[in-house]
Amino acid sequence: MNWNKLTSEAQIDQVILESAAKPVLLFKHSTSCSISSMSLDRLSRNWKAEDSDKITPYYLDLLAYRNLSNLVAERFGIPHESPQVLLIQNGKVTYHESHYGISYAEIMNQSS
Repeated sequence: MNWNKLTSEAQIDQVILESAAKPVLLFKHSTSCSISSMSLDRLSRNWKAEDSDKITPYYLDLLAYRNLSNLVAERFGIPHESPQVLLIQNGKVTYHESHYGISYAEIMNQSS
């Protein structure tokens, strides 16, 4: 899976713009959390190369960029959790889930 790394505040505006053309998936990952690592691994194992034609995936390292996670929560009105996925379409979160609820199949269903 070829993740785009979310590392700056300006990229949040870019994600919103990109989401007008195709959905954007934002995965908020805590590198010190085993549940987060398991969720990331499960998503990555199921992701197919052609899925990147349908959804642009972004990865946010919460330990390195906690301020960005807080800004994402504020901008989209979704309380922070970890791990957490947000599916953004046309500048709005259309699906979000956390922990064991993160499902590749559901993400793909919601992006159609």
